[in-house]
Amino acid sequence: MKADNHMKAIVCTKYGPPEVLQLKEVEKPIPKDNEVLVKIYAAPVTAMDVRIRGLLVPMRGIAGRIVRIVIRLKFGLTKPRKPILGGYLAGEIETAGKAVKRFQKGNQVYARTGLRFGAYAEYTCLPENEMLALKPSNATYAEAAAVPYGGANALYFLKKGEIRSGQKVLIYGASGAIGTSAVQLAKYFGAEVTGVCSTPNLELVKSLGADKVIDYTKEDFTQNNDLFDIIFDAVGKISYSTSQKSLRPNGKYVSVFTSGQSEICTEDLIFLKELVEAGKIKPVIDRCYPLEQIVEAHRYVEAGHKKGNVIITVGINNRT
Repeated sequence: MKADNHMKAIVCTKYGPPEVLQLKEVEKPIPKDNEVLVKIYAAPVTAMDVRIRGLLVPMRGIAGRIVRIVIRLKFGLTKPRKPILGGYLAGEIETAGKAVKRFQKGNQVYARTGLRFGAYAEYTCLPENEMLALKPSNATYAEAAAVPYGGANALYFLKKGEIRSGQKVLIYGASGAIGTSAVQLAKYFGAEVTGVCSTPNLELVKSLGADKVIDYTKEDFTQNNDLFDIIFDAVGKISYSTSQKSLRPNGKYVSVFTSGQSEICTEDLIFLKELVEAGKIKPVIDRCYPLEQIVEAHRYVEAGHKKGNVIITVGINNRT
């Protein structure tokens, strides 16, 4: 039995395959005056987590080596300086620092930890004024954990593309964590949505509201003469040069890979909370794994065939 001042966490021992992630007992964090201590119930396994853990980049040759060097310089030379990965979570506030005004013990919350990471654990501390908000009341913790990753990133890139009602929007990778949210959000904003995905995911993307779906294994969207106001690459697999011929004059190309860290704010989380509670968007979850099965979860995400989100649950099955 672990002591009260310790917790279970997944530690990334070095860069490498999923097996470098190990379940360990570490010191439980103590919140500062302006922080809350969150008991974590769920966290998504994101593409960013997988890339950092394995130093995985889509480019080959010199470009790929340069990006890997940049990752090492930014996150740690031989292993991540912040060894507990995980950038998003849902959980319950266990204690609040004496200067905290917005939250109190017992609040059910969801958050983005950003470059603090730390979500692959039983507990983490977060400043109250960062990307932290009450979770949607009608979402389970697992569903809520998916929203600040898929939902907030989709919202950021659609806004970056200056989405407006009546536009034609193409979402490449429409069945992934960000893509499934992007389809629903683009429809909410009044766009006509074309989703691009593989054969097994066509019905899922249709069910989310896409007006048209394209199976990329059978059709190249750049060859069908359709023009779009926004082309959103939600998986980092198509380039601007490839997409340019399918953009209308003054059309926007946005990509999760080339745009770097998205700028998500607390207001985005509050906005998404309201949309989930109103039934306008629903997080899509492929699979849930317990914390102890993090290796299997990373292996599945790395394979590249997931639908929506893969969620790690901590000490729960499907707690609301």
